[in-house]
Amino acid sequence: MAREIGSPENQAEFLKDQGNQYFKKEKLGAAIEAYTQAIDLCPKVPAFWTNRALCYKKRNEWGKVERDCLKALELDNSLTKAHYMLGLALFEREQYHDATKHLEKALELGRGASAGSYMVEEIWQELAKARYIEWQAEAKIRQRQQRDLKDHLYTLLKQDYENKLKSLKLGASTEQAQFGYRKDPSGVIHLTDEEFTDFESAYYPVENSQTGSEERRKAEISQLNEDFQKRLRTMEEVFDKAGVPDRPGEIPDYLCCQISMDIFRDPVITPSGVTYEKAVLMEHLRKVGKFDPLTRAPLYPDQVAPNLAIKEAVQTFLSQNGWAYKT
Repeated sequence: MAREIGSPENQAEFLKDQGNQYFKKEKLGAAIEAYTQAIDLCPKVPAFWTNRALCYKKRNEWGKVERDCLKALELDNSLTKAHYMLGLALFEREQYHDATKHLEKALELGRGASAGSYMVEEIWQELAKARYIEWQAEAKIRQRQQRDLKDHLYTLLKQDYENKLKSLKLGASTEQAQFGYRKDPSGVIHLTDEEFTDFESAYYPVENSQTGSEERRKAEISQLNEDFQKRLRTMEEVFDKAGVPDRPGEIPDYLCCQISMDIFRDPVITPSGVTYEKAVLMEHLRKVGKFDPLTRAPLYPDQVAPNLAIKEAVQTFLSQNGWAYKT
């Protein structure tokens, strides 16, 4: 059934067209007003909501962007533009996990669209940035937790060490002051031969005259110090290994396109076994010639296939290393 000339649907479409013209002229306030009137007339048309959200995005009014995109997605969850702008809005609110989810959905929808799909390159870059910031935020939390745990464990190890020293009559601060015992930065007590003799004279006057008592006591102290230092080194090694996933890594060459030298986003493999970034390879085939850029073998667009193994490797690398894709 044809719409009436003055029907709400026709009026809403007219207002949307007006809004589009205002938007092109950067008259955002007028565009927002036109889209708002269109929404009032036909609130179930997703494009009206996403168009208004785009205006709010231009004005950095992210709360309103989020509201309008959520409404648009209630009406149609397959809107690339709505997922993309919602991801940006959530990113601005530091909701990195949810932002990443919507940007990933936007990228999936954009790549699945027909030629000229909406802003796939820009979506990818924003997604990579969101992943990196999310990783950074999570890494800071883990690093703080590990630092607190490490400090706590060091305190326990040091207390155990000092308690054992006390059992050897070497831990009390009054004794250290009396005999001038020296502590290194890690808290280990060191004795010179003269200091040790003074200690033995004060606490073991009988045994001090016995052959080997001094050497035995020195050996006990030396072993205690060695055990304490060994535990500290082991603790450092454990925490150093635990922190590896929270330190960004360099990009392996096999994860980069041999033409653009950028990390793969949409890798494809040729019959020659070489993997390229799809957009870069297609541009080569279109502008340079129908041959493999490296092997020079004849090559046509329908001969390439997605390299899912490399794509998965890229995703694993990004998730484990928090590396941000940058142009």
